Amino acid sequence: MTQHRSLTPPGWPRGKGYSHGVVAEGQMVFVSGQVGWDENESFAGSDFSAQSRQALLNTKAILAEAGASPQHVVRMTWFVVDKQEYLSQLKEVGAAYREVMGKNYPAMAVVEVKGLLEDGARLEIETTAVIPK
Repeated sequence: MTQHRSLTPPGWPRGKGYSHGVVAEGQMVFVSGQVGWDENESFAGSDFSAQSRQALLNTKAILAEAGASPQHVVRMTWFVVDKQEYLSQLKEVGAAYREVMGKNYPAMAVVEVKGLLEDGARLEIETTAVIPK
């Protein structure tokens, strides 16, 4: 069971694939930015949606080390190197997100950046989760 609640001010539309805000109480878990490579640092190809799926799988594996799961995620920041690439593959990215993370929609931000530290990375995802007390 999760003990966090999405925040939507009166009159605002519900977020599409994210929450406007989240309130939570419990043990916090911070996941460093994850790129779309596997445990051997091999990228899941150059395709944005494939790298997204792998970065989410990496996030899920790290959460599990803390005894957390995707349902405990309250915040994500996605850093993308190409906004248009992200938008053009949004359907595939959404499907990968639901497959790996389920139907939990945390507070999210997507930021277009000039580049990422790891050559070949198309995105990096930073995550915060809260395990209920």
